[in-house]
Amino acid sequence: MAQFFILLGCVLTLFSTLFHVSGSNNNQFCDATNIYGDSGRNVMSSFSSKILIKGGTVVNAHHKEVADVYIEDGTILAVQPNIKVSDDIKVIDATGKFVMPGGIDPHTHLAMEFMGSETIDDFFSGQAAALAGGTTMHIDFVIPVNGSLSAGYEVYVEKAKRSCMDYGFHMAITKWNETVSEEMEIMVKEKGINSFKFFLAYKGSFMVNDELLMEGLKKCKSLGALAMVHAENGDAVFEGQKRMIELGITGPEGHALSRPPVLEGEATARAIHLASFVNTPLYVVHVMSIDAMDEIARARKSGQRVVGEPVVSGLLLNDSVLWDPDFHFAARYVMSPPIRAAGHGTALQAALAMGVLQLVGTDHCTFNSTQKALGIGDFRKIPNGVNGMEERMHLVWDTMVVSGQISVTDYVRITSTECARIFNIYPRKGAILVGSDADIIILNPNSSFKISSKSHHYRTDTNVYENWKGKGKVEITIAGGMVVWENDELKVMPGAGKYIEMPPFSYLFDGIDKADAKFLSSLRAPVKRSTT
Repeated sequence: MAQFFILLGCVLTLFSTLFHVSGSNNNQFCDATNIYGDSGRNVMSSFSSKILIKGGTVVNAHHKEVADVYIEDGTILAVQPNIKVSDDIKVIDATGKFVMPGGIDPHTHLAMEFMGSETIDDFFSGQAAALAGGTTMHIDFVIPVNGSLSAGYEVYVEKAKRSCMDYGFHMAITKWNETVSEEMEIMVKEKGINSFKFFLAYKGSFMVNDELLMEGLKKCKSLGALAMVHAENGDAVFEGQKRMIELGITGPEGHALSRPPVLEGEATARAIHLASFVNTPLYVVHVMSIDAMDEIARARKSGQRVVGEPVVSGLLLNDSVLWDPDFHFAARYVMSPPIRAAGHGTALQAALAMGVLQLVGTDHCTFNSTQKALGIGDFRKIPNGVNGMEERMHLVWDTMVVSGQISVTDYVRITSTECARIFNIYPRKGAILVGSDADIIILNPNSSFKISSKSHHYRTDTNVYENWKGKGKVEITIAGGMVVWENDELKVMPGAGKYIEMPPFSYLFDGIDKADAKFLSSLRAPVKRSTT
């Protein structure tokens, strides 16, 4: 990874459009057509390419220490006590606070066309909200166009031009032929994509069968790319949906009833077994149930390389909200797999604390009330998805660290470092080390936060964590060496974010070739037999 330690230039020469959004202005819409606050000239002078963070507790995934951090031109140049700088350097006092790598969200859907609508947050509004919450990079899912990976990639490149923070891409696979196989190779070798997602749900649209999944797993292995699965049995879900409609259950509760935990567990087990058969690593996205978690635990105990990703909604919420008599309230919580009954979330928290599950995502996929209302009278038409990019870092801290379930170093691991390692961008990302990108948050453990749709930075008019209060607040976010969140003010510009290429063959592939050789040597075949 020596190339990650080359000093990276981060010169922004275009300041024609500035966005300066205050968290206290009660305007939840971070809209690129509006300009808030200072003039471009004033904010240009407020950005500094040289910053000293002084006196904080610097936390990495395996170590913490009281030290200063010196940043220049978007790169961390020094991490040590008592750094001396000249008077013209911006100094941030972090005494009594934690200085940590910015969060990396492994699972988002911005500007995604889905279920007859498009997610309300685009690459600017979603990322701006994420920065306000302490996330400095995310990985979004490219959806192919009529099965074409290249066409889908070009569409998402265009969508991401307004990015205000760093991002990467996963790629979904929705059909299989020789062209798709060839395009996967192009994505890995030329476009910086090292992961491919297979939907075992959404029959009639994204869903793939076992034959396609097998072909995809084999191709992923050959390319050193990580196979990912949305694990629900799509055929059974389809039958469950028909059953609910026949019973006259058409509201949001029908969504949960039609796709119970057993269907998530079955699909998780099936994907794990097929990945074992191919001998390739597997990443299970949005683990929402004990059923799925148990399958992952069993596989990992046997030595199989399986990564489990819970999401914030699955850790914290329960499905009682889906039975609310107000359709609009209940519909905001519809996502897939569904939010589960009380008990699943606490079990997932324990699994995360014990290392059975490895990192936390959001599956951020937001629709406003008008879009959710498309499913009035038929829960199958409610666009699936909830928010999370802005809240993830705060809620994980409050739920897991404040409660004593995990340490501060574990917090860094599950919100940032492990994602960077899995997707092969560590230590450029996910660390506060000399040579790492200057993506840093300063969290005050004694400060408090409150979540509200009136003050969040999304474009959506609802928030599934409405009125949630907790301890531990991200007071400063630094992205690409620039202070973008401070004093509850957001200072971001479209186009400032960079696309981060992710190389293949992460640590999850170490030793795979040796395991294959051992397997072949154990076959005692073919047997030589006499033909007489």
